[in-house]
Amino acid sequence: MTTTSGGGTFEAATGDGPPLPAAEAEQRSREVRAARDGLFQIRRLTNGQAGDPKAVPAEWERARPVRAVALALEAGGLAPSSVDASGARVATGYRVRAGDRPASAVVEWLGPPGSGAAQEEPEALASCMAALTRLGWDALLYRGPRGRRFLEVEPMTP
Repeated sequence: MTTTSGGGTFEAATGDGPPLPAAEAEQRSREVRAARDGLFQIRRLTNGQAGDPKAVPAEWERARPVRAVALALEAGGLAPSSVDASGARVATGYRVRAGDRPASAVVEWLGPPGSGAAQEEPEALASCMAALTRLGWDALLYRGPRGRRFLEVEPMTP
């Protein structure tokens, strides 16, 4: 979507990647803002409506819901979860994965064992829902296995 200063392609944090080094936080923030602004430009050019570019996801986002939802959450100031090299969860935050239907994604609030992520779920997922709604995504709260909550996310229709 956008190129980082290191020459790679920007990837929104889904919550399944390594933790971001603290020294890179400011650079990452700039990259997220640039990606969000690029997304708004895509919306302005492709949605074919004179309305607010934040109102409805573009076709590009509908085809890549995990990336688009992760970008919306990261741009909304929410922290992603992260995992270490062995795949063990090392930070509490959102995790975005593919949903069961096309153009859908699932947002969970996860953390390392004993982190209290389950107790944070109601408030944290409400914050995720607010960030997604502001950018044209419908997010519905569900209760899954073991009573854990999650959001099912789909693009709003024009």
